[in-house]
Amino acid sequence: MVNHESRDDMPRRSGVKGQTTKLSDRVYGDIIDRIIKREFEEGDRLPSEDALARSHGVSRPIVREALARLRKDGLVDSHRGAGSFVRRRPTRAMLDFAPLESLADIQRCFEFRLAVETESARLAAVNATDDDRLAIDKALALLEQRIRDNALGVDADFGFHLAIARATHNRYFADTLLSLKQPITYGQNLARGLGLRRPLHHLPEVQEEHTHIHESIMEGDGDAAARCMQRHLGNSRRRVFQG
Repeated sequence: MVNHESRDDMPRRSGVKGQTTKLSDRVYGDIIDRIIKREFEEGDRLPSEDALARSHGVSRPIVREALARLRKDGLVDSHRGAGSFVRRRPTRAMLDFAPLESLADIQRCFEFRLAVETESARLAAVNATDDDRLAIDKALALLEQRIRDNALGVDADFGFHLAIARATHNRYFADTLLSLKQPITYGQNLARGLGLRRPLHHLPEVQEEHTHIHESIMEGDGDAAARCMQRHLGNSRRRVFQG
């Protein structure tokens, strides 16, 4: 039987915990690596799609997919007829926390969390019982303790979001977070690990966002809780990819 699947669409094996890596993720990671290492400075024009395709041994659609992710991350801008230009250089510290080929999956995880957890916060504000509110209180207090201890606090961070998901009283929200615990905590490790390099700014900012989510849920304001969760996850994604 002939396999008609395009070679460019075939996933490659990644060295990170045996996960498969799409070719576009490899191109994406290589461009980020070159931006971080200042091969491409801010404002520089990237090589053309044809040149990138040839240098990576892939098709132009693969390159376009990688460039689309870089635009979504706020790292490049594209102008019709002029090409793609470096908009922002992420912090070099990213290389200490995440293999470059995993960054595309981290970005996808943030996208998914924005969709799911925004609604989770809305429903939690409406459906939370006294016991649920107490659990969210305790989760927030544990996060504050982690900050005082200058600890990474990923366990407490995940626990806070899980307590909110459970307060929806729709088990699929909590089940979804638990099934995605590994990629979610991987992204949280990256975000909070980078944050520890500037603890006087980053962690208090994150905790203030958590506090706003908590307050909205305690007040039973579903729309406000959804907005606060959306803002928090959007800011978390920005802190990882834009510094």
